[in-house]
Amino acid sequence: MSDFQKDNVALMCDIGELVGLFDFEAGLDSFLAKAVSTVAWHMRAAVCSIYLYDADTRDLVLRANQGLNPNLVGRLRLKIGEGITGAALQEMRPICEAKATDNPKFKYIPGSREELFVSFLAVPILRKMNPVGVIVVQDPQWNYFTPNDVQALQVIASQLAGVIENAYLLMKMRRTEEAQSASGPAAAGQGFGPGTHCIRGQGASDAMGMGLSTRIGQYLAHAETGLACPLGLTEADFDRALAVTERQLLDLQRRLEDRIHDAASMIFGAHVLMLKDEAFSGEIRAQIRAGKNPWTAILDEVRRYADLFAHSPNPALREKVLDIEDLGHRLLHNLSPQTFANNGPDYSGQIVVAEELLPSDILKLSAERAAGLVLLGGGQHSHVAILAKALQIPLVIASDRRLLDLPEKTLLLLDPKEGQIVIRPGPEAIQTMKDLIRSLADAERLAAEVKPETRTRDGVEIQLHANLNLVTELDVALNMKAKGIGLYRTEFPFIVRNTFPTEEEQYWGYRRVLDRMAGRPVVFRTLDIGGDKALSYFPVDHGSNPFLGLRALRFSLRNPEIFKQQLRALLRAAHGNSQAKIMFPMVASLDEFVAARDLARVCQAELEREGVPSRLPELGVMIELPSATLLAAELAEAADFLSIGSNDLIQYLLAVDRTNDEMAPWFSPHHPAVLRSLKLIVDAATRAGKPVSLCGNVGADPRMLPFLLGIGLRTFSLDPMEIPAVQRRIAQIDIDLARYQMNKMLSFGRIEQVAGFLKSIDAAG
Repeated sequence: MSDFQKDNVALMCDIGELVGLFDFEAGLDSFLAKAVSTVAWHMRAAVCSIYLYDADTRDLVLRANQGLNPNLVGRLRLKIGEGITGAALQEMRPICEAKATDNPKFKYIPGSREELFVSFLAVPILRKMNPVGVIVVQDPQWNYFTPNDVQALQVIASQLAGVIENAYLLMKMRRTEEAQSASGPAAAGQGFGPGTHCIRGQGASDAMGMGLSTRIGQYLAHAETGLACPLGLTEADFDRALAVTERQLLDLQRRLEDRIHDAASMIFGAHVLMLKDEAFSGEIRAQIRAGKNPWTAILDEVRRYADLFAHSPNPALREKVLDIEDLGHRLLHNLSPQTFANNGPDYSGQIVVAEELLPSDILKLSAERAAGLVLLGGGQHSHVAILAKALQIPLVIASDRRLLDLPEKTLLLLDPKEGQIVIRPGPEAIQTMKDLIRSLADAERLAAEVKPETRTRDGVEIQLHANLNLVTELDVALNMKAKGIGLYRTEFPFIVRNTFPTEEEQYWGYRRVLDRMAGRPVVFRTLDIGGDKALSYFPVDHGSNPFLGLRALRFSLRNPEIFKQQLRALLRAAHGNSQAKIMFPMVASLDEFVAARDLARVCQAELEREGVPSRLPELGVMIELPSATLLAAELAEAADFLSIGSNDLIQYLLAVDRTNDEMAPWFSPHHPAVLRSLKLIVDAATRAGKPVSLCGNVGADPRMLPFLLGIGLRTFSLDPMEIPAVQRRIAQIDIDLARYQMNKMLSFGRIEQVAGFLKSIDAAG
């Protein structure tokens, strides 16, 4: 039977199908029973079973089955490592057998009737790399399951893990006694007086924004919501609002997946599950039948859940506070849209003011068309800021807590370039902002200015590549005529999700980037987790200084099961793509690079044994640490290429936290130690005959470009929107003069000497 007939593609893509099967009133076992039936139908398999892990007994328990003896459901238990099923969970990998009895781990279960079935495929279900269970399919036909089936079932296991996780959390919350009521909100501080006010902050994106202020869940904070409770609403109105809300959420999910293929995994899944939870919607309905106005019933129940989540000891539940507040806003709007006046169910035209937001919240607000964001805390280089920049959402980070007390629908202007928030602007400021937004939106004009080639004044060709965080930025990079992708930050699809993406999901994401770049070079940097980039679903104790903790390559080497999944996906994506490359971040020693390289070779050997098409591409090192700088010669000999990560290199050389705005004056790219380190690295690569590039903000600094060209750098990787300006600056530089400036700058031992020299060049024009 062909894979097409098995309908694997439909099963993998229809994420909403599995979520839609969940019914809290019927319970988890009913959901699992429907899930095995759905999987068996799509894969045309005679048997499908789901085992869930019991943490108390450390057993796998058969919780749902189609095709075997139904009497075993709830009774059959396997230890981790017992049978092929237990081995799949123990080894955290799929096990596919043409003939199950050939596997030494095979364990016959009397009375199961599995002697009728020959082919066997078991895939572990993992949540945050913790055991959830195993999904198994079997069939009487020998060698029935193909590599495509393995990949499909891995995606299905990932989808099941997400649904089960949310289900466990919500059901656990339902069993938990209501926490003590949250203490009342602190008295509001002195707010902004009438008229226009300008607040200084730190800009964290290039887009300009204008809109009406709002806080997610603002109407939940006080009994006086400022919104009149509509009269005459009925249970039928509530049911209609419930149905409309579900359709909107599923549509938002589809739109997000179309736009951001690599990071949109069930971002709105918790919202949908909450709607289906009878303890939520059923309780609202019960209150309505008892005589309560539907509006008040929704408001009271949303407040109760928000309070429960906020005071839960479970961090995963605490992170869902914004989910329930957002859901409440949408339900109330759909119940009585006229009460919300200009506000729609989404945040279109509104600037969201919040103390903090998760990366997944940024994605949600992007999908809901928020006009901008104001955050009370964080930094320009935080993962939330980088994500907002990638999605072109205006973001200003400020410290003035009076912003939290702004009345709803206060007109705000955001100028992230200047780090300004203008409150209640006048007519002239509004018109100026409109003109700026129109001019900045003219990306086509900006792209038209970029020449096909970048050359210095004396004709030396320079390669300008783009930095990418998400696949959605590819269009900008291509419009700006980037010669390739010098840095694809693979961690962002991990950061914005609720659980680890599977090997198969990663593979398709990387393939999509390579296909779109059509033969241009693409450098994939492996996971750079840690520091200011944390996974909410995989907590790691980084100590009191996370930038010196378990991060980047250290994290990957410490967690080989995660690292191998990523490496396998990258090696598979590199098949048939000669320009795909892999780069390891935060390499501190030659030993670490060799360990990562050896693991990549192990993955390549595994894929060859499995008959999966793959290729071991060039492997490079990102030089970001002082230790790697001193070992640049050895690393250049061992690696296929080097890339200088200038932002972190400066941070670690100068002991300056680049996310701390208070330390900005000390973050100096023209510090003599930085200049000499850059020269040392480029010289080492040149002697070894290996390519070297520079990635980071220094490459877009017009005053530093002559120095960088002078030491021999010819490839730069930048934010794609910076390419036009950098190209224009390079066209003004003569290489011989750049070498003179470079030697002069290297001769200085004090920062002020370098700064004075640069100032004299600026004055000379």
